[in-house]
Amino acid sequence: MNAEQRRSQILRLLQSADRPVSAASLAGQLGVSRQIIVGDVALLRAGGADITATPRGYVILRCAGLMRRVAVQHRPDQMEQELNLIVDFGCTVLDVIVDHPVYGQLTGRLDLSSRYDVAEFIHKVSQSRSHPLSDLTEGIHIHTVSCPSETAWQGLRNALEQAGFLLS
Repeated sequence: MNAEQRRSQILRLLQSADRPVSAASLAGQLGVSRQIIVGDVALLRAGGADITATPRGYVILRCAGLMRRVAVQHRPDQMEQELNLIVDFGCTVLDVIVDHPVYGQLTGRLDLSSRYDVAEFIHKVSQSRSHPLSDLTEGIHIHTVSCPSETAWQGLRNALEQAGFLLS
């Protein structure tokens, strides 16, 4: 398989995946190094492919339902509670956005759609020397969410407000 065929195969694998696919997994499937995959993905992105790197691997986003943004604020120890509230309404947390005083808007991909995803993310944060982006803004941040219906979106907003997380 030449490089062009390999990149086409990467696209097919990502388009058919229902979860993020790690570079190591792609490398194993295609018989090349992880670094080759990273380079291939960079070339695919440069060519216009809408591939997003998440903490759990690469995805091509397919958003079903309503896309909404919600501004929230909470303490670091409340992050898991906030994320679980969102996924419990059947919504997917696509990203987190903060307004940094020097760099402007910073966005981090999350793509969390279940309590399992949230638990994995929280574990990764706890094992890392990094801090959540919201630590840069005293807990104030925005999430882009994909919700299955207007009813789910309204229920989520009400739940976030009741928990004291909704920024108004």
